Formats: sequence, structure tokens, C-alpha cells
Amino acid sequence: RFGVTPLPTTPLFPHPQPSKHLPSPPRSRSGFARSPGLCWARRYPMEVAAKRGRGGGEAELIERLPESVLLEILAKLDLESLCSAAPVCRPFRLLVAQALSSFTVLDLSGFSPDSRILHGVLKDNKVVQSLTIDCRQLENSSVNIFARESLQDLVLLKGHLFSSQIFKEIGEMCPNIRLLMLEMLHRHDVESSNHCERNIAQMLEKCSYLEMLRIKFLGHYVNPDDLGLGTIRLKPPKTIKSLLLQPTSERHAKLLVQGSGAFRSSTRHVAELPIPFPPETVDFRLQSLSLVLNRITDGLLFSIVHNLHLLAELCLEDRPAEKPSLHHDLTNSGLQSLGSCSQLTRLSLTRSRLYCTVTFSRVNDMGLLLLAEDCRKLESIRLAGFSRVSDAGYASLLHSCKKLKRFEVVNSTFLSDLAFYNIDAPSSLVDVRLVSCSKLTSEAATSLASCRNLEVLDLSGCKSIDDCGLCSISTLGRLSVLNLGGADITDSGLSILGNSCSPITSLSLRNCKRVTDKGVASLLLGDGIIRTTLLTLDLGCLPGISDIAICTIAEACRRVEDLCIRYCYSITDASISVLGSIQEYRTERWPLRRLDLSYCNGLSADSIQLLCRPYFRGLRWLGIGSTTLSTRSNNGCVRINQDRPWINVCLNGCEIGCKDGWQFHGWV
Repeated sequence: RFGVTPLPTTPLFPHPQPSKHLPSPPRSRSGFARSPGLCWARRYPMEVAAKRGRGGGEAELIERLPESVLLEILAKLDLESLCSAAPVCRPFRLLVAQALSSFTVLDLSGFSPDSRILHGVLKDNKVVQSLTIDCRQLENSSVNIFARESLQDLVLLKGHLFSSQIFKEIGEMCPNIRLLMLEMLHRHDVESSNHCERNIAQMLEKCSYLEMLRIKFLGHYVNPDDLGLGTIRLKPPKTIKSLLLQPTSERHAKLLVQGSGAFRSSTRHVAELPIPFPPETVDFRLQSLSLVLNRITDGLLFSIVHNLHLLAELCLEDRPAEKPSLHHDLTNSGLQSLGSCSQLTRLSLTRSRLYCTVTFSRVNDMGLLLLAEDCRKLESIRLAGFSRVSDAGYASLLHSCKKLKRFEVVNSTFLSDLAFYNIDAPSSLVDVRLVSCSKLTSEAATSLASCRNLEVLDLSGCKSIDDCGLCSISTLGRLSVLNLGGADITDSGLSILGNSCSPITSLSLRNCKRVTDKGVASLLLGDGIIRTTLLTLDLGCLPGISDIAICTIAEACRRVEDLCIRYCYSITDASISVLGSIQEYRTERWPLRRLDLSYCNGLSADSIQLLCRPYFRGLRWLGIGSTTLSTRSNNGCVRINQDRPWINVCLNGCEIGCKDGWQFHGWV
């Protein structure tokens, strides 16, 4: 109960910038909310009571504890819990700073720190080895804050303000780095591709221990033939074992895997390259290769098979702008060539419809039969866009690859229940995703229920899955992720799932039109365990959902962190009030972290009051696109940002977290 009233605070970070818009002390601008699950007052109510009972002071009870005891306690807390404890008193602030200096692994991807907050967390830490940052608010100059010689793993996400200069600076300041992942917005109108490739080349020369490199350039439109990595002809160091490039082109991908021998074959190409290449052949030790390119062809696969003999993982996605010609496309011959990769355990071949509605029309069942015959060690398969492959091709993979754990098929016109007929009972399958396969029915779900080790099942877009299939699925004792988006299930089917013992942590019922408030109640108030295990719930596009269902969720689900109710037109301000005012401190209730209200037209402009403090104290992401809250005439978004600068407010209707859409819009 003591978490209801905010404690007097002292800022953790030096030189705070107070804001006239914040009624509370500037400590909250650090981005670490006084959430119910993290508030120190909730964790140590007796100490707070003792402090208040004395009428204030410097927390004498805490000061009497030995420093070694306090440090041992603080060492068991995560980053947010530490920073929530820091403002309680001066001794805690000093001890938290000391504890932060000893962290070797830091994950700051849960919110978007600015340079001041980042400096406060990292200023005394000289030993951090693994660092992950959401870089939405950071510029190139922030590299001086987080880069250091001790870093071995560096993951920089959502580099909205970065330029390619950051590659060069990372190479100079992080010489011992082994893993680098960087995703950034490519501004081709600001800097040329030649300048970008020079900066990457200089980084690679400095990072002699680099083993894993993942570079993603994102933008409004990326043409791999003339932008970004399409024109970057880089030479990875020999230490590289895992490489991801997005985007690139088929031509440059072939040159990459063929090594310097390909470049020597044409003096004209050598003269054009800004990066000098030695005359000897590059000895690639790549074990994992992931490329997003303009087209996948037989020639590319032939080059990969011929040059990368240690390859264990191959993930290729193409985004053609037009239908590939006969001699520049993937055929059965290309798939057959993969049989020469004796170490291959993971394969992903995807044709996207982003720019043009095309498929792998030159691959049929024979191609998959040849692949299954020669690649029996496969443990993970993902196939998307194979419009001419039927049950025979997919069944050959399921029966030939005895070690198969992950099986995913997307947009398959001819995949039906027959492909899963007579699956061996002791099947090794753990993760099955069958997305937008229109011919699948509940018979397929019944067959998959014989895979007793199944943990992930995604049947989104399979509209013929009904309550009978859900009844079979509910018998899976290890199922943790279930996606039934667009299925023909009803409230009766949810009642069966609500009485099951499946430890489901993530459930999607999006676009299940026949689900109503009664079904949500049957699901969460049944005799099963789902209400105690559920962390992520998607109820988007359900016309039968109203405030009653939201009240049920607030009452029954103690641990839900992600809640999506987009396109639920019957949701009103009452739902926001219920979700935001939950204050049951006698029980272990986890606060909402991400809430998607996009396209909920039943919300009024006044509901903005319910999204400000003291409500939703654990919130990190809020989606309010196409609602009255996002209109220009309503300054509520500005108020939320001023009141809680650590919350990412999305006005563009992105999915939760903006993981796939952050590059397309600005931020509040």
C-alpha cells in the first residue's frame, strides 16, 4: 500500500533538468518508473513505515545496516529495481551507483534512454561486456558514453539519429568486440553509400576479434541496387562466423561469398572498389549467413554451396520489385544443390510480397523431395512463398528430417491436413508455425496434438480451425505460445482452453469474430492455469469485446504485461480506468508494460487523464494511433511525454513495440 504515495526522492543522476510540467521531483525523468513491481517502498514496507514514523530523516534504519549486506541485497536486483531504489535515501543512492559499476551485462532495450540517463548508468562501469541499447534518442556523440574496451557484445537498436560515422568510432573505441548488431535509419539523401562503406571497412580493420556482425539499414524505400548495402562491397575479417546484411543485392552477395577470387576475375571491378583486397583468396569460416536481398537465384545458392563449406545456418529473404526472369530465379536445381552443405541444420527461404506479388513459381514438390533426401540433419525449416508446393513436398521434410524441431510455412496455397497425417508420436517438433494456409482444418490441429513436446503453435490465418481443433490443442502440456488469429473458434472452445493445464504465456485471438465477453470470462475464470501463466494477450479486431472483458482481465490476470485491444470499437474510457487503477498490493501483480489501443474509436479525449500519473506506473509503450487521443487538436500526447518521458507513444498504428515500423514515423 505504501507504493500509492510517491516517496520524497533524490536524483540518481547528476545535474538533473527539472521541468515545470512535472509535479513530481526530476528523478522520474530518468526513465525508471515507480512501478508497483519495482518500487522499493513495496519491497520494504516496514522500513518505509519506520522512516515515516520518525517524521522524516535520512532513513536511520537503513544506515545502521552494514554496507556489505546492502550491497549483497542490491546485487540480486535487476537494473530497473536498482534505479527505483536509488532515490529512497542518500546511502542507497551511493550503493546503487557502486552496484551499477559492477554489472557485466546490461540490457537497456526496455525503454529509450537519452544521453544523460545513459551517462548516469554507465559512467563508473569499466567492466561491462554485453550491452543492449534502444538508441531512439541517441546521436553519434553518444558513442563516447557507451563505447569502451571491455565491450564484447554490443547491440544498438532503432538508431533513428545515427549516421555511418558510428561504425568508424565503434571500431576505434571497441577493439575487443566479438558481436556487433546495429540497426539504423539509412538517409541516402544525407550521406553517400561510398562514405558508408568506407566507415564500415575502417571498423572491420580495427575489430580483429569480431565473430558476429549484423547490420540492418532501414528506410522508407530501400533499393538494394543503389542504396545501403547494395553497393557496399565489404570484406569481413576471417574471424567472422555469423553475418547478417540488410539490404544487399544478389550480385554483391555472390561476390561476398566467393571471396577475393571473384574480384580478381575482373580488373574493371577491382579498379572500382574503394576497399583494397589482397591477391590471395579469402578463407571464410562462416557458419551462419542471413541476407535480405532483391532476389534469390540458383546462381546465388551455387556460390554459397561452393564457397561456404562450414555453413550450418542459411536464411535468405528476397523482395523482388518485379517478377524474376526464367534464368534469374530459384528452381529445383538450386534447392538440390543445398544437399552439398553437409553441416546445414537451419534453413529459411522467404519471398516477400512487399514490392511485388510474386512467388517461387519455379519450385514444386520435386525440389523439396530432393532437399529432404540430402538434408536430413535439418532442425529448423522456414518456407514462405512456395505457391506450387503441395502436401507431398512438405510431408517429405517432416518424415525425412528426424531431428526437426522448428517447422514454419507461410502463404501456402496447397498445404492441407494430409501433410500432417500419420506424424510419428515421438516427434521432435517443438515449434510449428503454419501462417495463412487456407486449406488447413482442425484435422491438422488434431494431428499436431500428437507432438507432445510442442511449445509453440501458430495457426494464424487458418480460418477453418474451429473448437474441435482447439480441444485437441488444449491437451498439449508444454504449450507456451498459441496464435489462433482469424480462426473459427467460439466461446465454447475458449471454455475448454480455460480448463486445460497448458502453461500458455502468449495467446492471440485476433480477428476471431465469434469470441465475446463470455468467452474471455470462460477462458480466464476456468479451472485451468492460463490465468496464472499468461503474459501476452492479443484481443484485437474482436467486435464482441467490451469493457466487461477488460474488467475480467484486470481481475483474473495477475501477470499480463502486453495487452492488445486494437480495433475493439466497444472499448470505452471505463476499460482504461480499470486497467490503470489496479492497486492490489496484497498479491503479486505485474504491471502492464505495453498497451495497444490503436483504432479504439470508443475512447474519448478525456481518457488522456487516465494515461497520466499516477496510473499505469509500469507502462513503457503505448499505441493510440487513429484514436481521439492522437488528433492534433488534442495535446494529450504531449502531456504524456512531458509527464512520463520514458514511455514510447506511437501514433502510427504500429504493432506492439514498433519492432517492424519504427523507421517509418517520428516519435512523440
